[in-house]
Amino acid sequence: MRRASRGVGDDQGTARQNGVSAGRGGRGMEGDDDEVLCTAVDMQDDDNDPTRRREIRSKYRDLINSVQQNREDMLSPTNNKLTDVLEEANKLFAEVRQAREAALDAQLLVLATDLGKEKASQLHAEGSSFDPSAFAENLLSFMGLNRLEDEGEMSGGYLPQDAWQKVGNRAQCCFRTAPTFHYMLGSFLAEPPPPRQRIARQRNAPSKEAKRIMPTQLKKMEESHQEATEKEVERILGYLRSYFADDPNSPISYYEFVIDPFSFSRSVENIFHTSFLVRDGLARIYLDEHKLPCIAPIEEGEVEAGGGSTRQQCVISISPKTWKEIIEVFDITEPLIQASATQVDAGTVDPEPQHTD
Repeated sequence: MRRASRGVGDDQGTARQNGVSAGRGGRGMEGDDDEVLCTAVDMQDDDNDPTRRREIRSKYRDLINSVQQNREDMLSPTNNKLTDVLEEANKLFAEVRQAREAALDAQLLVLATDLGKEKASQLHAEGSSFDPSAFAENLLSFMGLNRLEDEGEMSGGYLPQDAWQKVGNRAQCCFRTAPTFHYMLGSFLAEPPPPRQRIARQRNAPSKEAKRIMPTQLKKMEESHQEATEKEVERILGYLRSYFADDPNSPISYYEFVIDPFSFSRSVENIFHTSFLVRDGLARIYLDEHKLPCIAPIEEGEVEAGGGSTRQQCVISISPKTWKEIIEVFDITEPLIQASATQVDAGTVDPEPQHTD
């Protein structure tokens, strides 16, 4: 009953929000636009009026208190106070505009639902109330219970094997059931199929000629590269020993020795090859009185085999900008390590170097 009346209340509330009431529908359509605009503004002001909102919430609280205080009276079958409360709530619901008011309406609806449930349980169907014991006896009789057969062996009497199936068939007509599913081609086997044996695929083996040619080529390249490095290291060692023999008391600056003022790549190669001299114990790098690195060769008799002194290694990084700054600071005009003929042909250095300040 409340749901139907609430639908009417919602229609009325919608009509008021649109600015057209049921009693003034004809005049609203016959009037001009100013009357419709004024009506809409008035309704909007009424919805936002704090006094009206407080009045609605106060009426809801009065109804809730009334239901809670008169609970016993409302449970009486001859009392219609619950119906009166629902009708009053329907009238208030038509003016609900805010969440607080809707929450109070929901609270009242919960109380009314509980009272309705308790009141319905007290009703009598066809002049007699529901008796669970009598229902159980009727159900056992329907299932075919025979209390006389084998009464000495079973205290509860004899119940046929299809008793519950009989009850299920009787209750089946009261529910909508889906048709049973069956397989047209037999039942589905839930067991997984046996795993198949995977056969390893053999890769195509390289031919004998490829096996013979490729390693030989790589070996020749590695040997040629290693021989070139060893030759270049020996050549740089010859330059270092030559400069040191000319003036043993004058230290050789490390940067002046490895930096080529005409080629950055050649300077990097000199640093790389010189590192092998230090690693193999053929040269040493130390700091002079100005804390600048110097390099000097090591004679064969100075360090025994196995290395009596502790060696320390470090990583040197150099960039074209740093390379130019070193050239300017140390005033390097000519390379101490001359480029070999192979490097000149390869183009790593200029065949006719020209230094520009």
